[in-house]
Amino acid sequence: MKRGAHPHWLSLGNSAQAPIWGMDNAERVRRLACAARIQPPEGRTLRVNLAYAFDPLLMRLALRHPDKRFTHGEDFVIGVDGGTEMVDLATRPEFYNAQLRKIERPFAIRLTPQSRADAERASYDASYKGVTDLLTKYLWPGLAFHLTRLAAALRMSPNMVTAIGAALCVWAFFLFWQGRYWEGMAAGFVFMVLDTVDGKLARCTITSSWWGNIFDHGIDLVHPPFWWWAWAMGLGSWGLAYSTPTFLWVMGAILGGYVIQRLIEGGFMRLYGGIHIHVWERFDSRFRLVTARRNPNMVILFVATLAARPDIGLVAVAWWTAISCAVHGVRLVQAMMRARGGEAIGTWLEETRG
Repeated sequence: MKRGAHPHWLSLGNSAQAPIWGMDNAERVRRLACAARIQPPEGRTLRVNLAYAFDPLLMRLALRHPDKRFTHGEDFVIGVDGGTEMVDLATRPEFYNAQLRKIERPFAIRLTPQSRADAERASYDASYKGVTDLLTKYLWPGLAFHLTRLAAALRMSPNMVTAIGAALCVWAFFLFWQGRYWEGMAAGFVFMVLDTVDGKLARCTITSSWWGNIFDHGIDLVHPPFWWWAWAMGLGSWGLAYSTPTFLWVMGAILGGYVIQRLIEGGFMRLYGGIHIHVWERFDSRFRLVTARRNPNMVILFVATLAARPDIGLVAVAWWTAISCAVHGVRLVQAMMRARGGEAIGTWLEETRG
């Protein structure tokens, strides 16, 4: 997004003493306002205190709830003029962030040279999805944060990061095909981290785009079956090639289960107003940590390769894919039965907020 005039309904007051993510705070707020795609009621103005760097969620909350004025202690931060309900962010109130599937306590930090790193870390943490897999949630964040800051400092676009990751993804495919599993996993590891970095860079710098979303999610959607197929073909280099019947059932379970699981997820969202199956109930969010997606499957293959049995690893992935698919299928049927009985299907995250 290029620098430009801010929306006519946006009023900026004060100024920050430091940039954030390579831009001044006025430009960050302008991007947030344009990205929100919501406007205050006709004739009213959204006012922002540029002395504070704040959670992007606050922009959407302020526009959706023009009666609220968000403060930090005695300092006004953001709100539509005329709002009378004060929300003190220093008390750490909780809000549901449907976009990132999590309960969030929005941050507001006075932006100074001394607080800049803290503000960027808070912004980065706020960009993380609340419901995801184990590696993304617990292993990547520290490394990905420093890489995201580096990419921002180098003025890299999210699409540049995605392109580098895509090249590594393809390289990993060929390495797996040759049975060079350790090298393939190294390339895959960097790709998986960059797959986190590009999204965080887009959210932190507010440079998301239609094409970037298609590019990133398209790669995420397409490549896993190709990796597992290449892994199976590489087993011959280890003298562990499957027989034809074993190859067919393993690949059938993995590829068929992958497609069916994605269809179940899409069907759930279509049936229940965009709610992800992974955030329906607490069990679903916990199961998302380990369900048969790329990252958990790579953990299985890593452990199996440590034991010099990459063949058993892929068999384990096939079984885990089938089990995960069955679990999601059962959950979809349960949701349909409850909805038929009159129960509203929502998300436990919003229902338990408080």
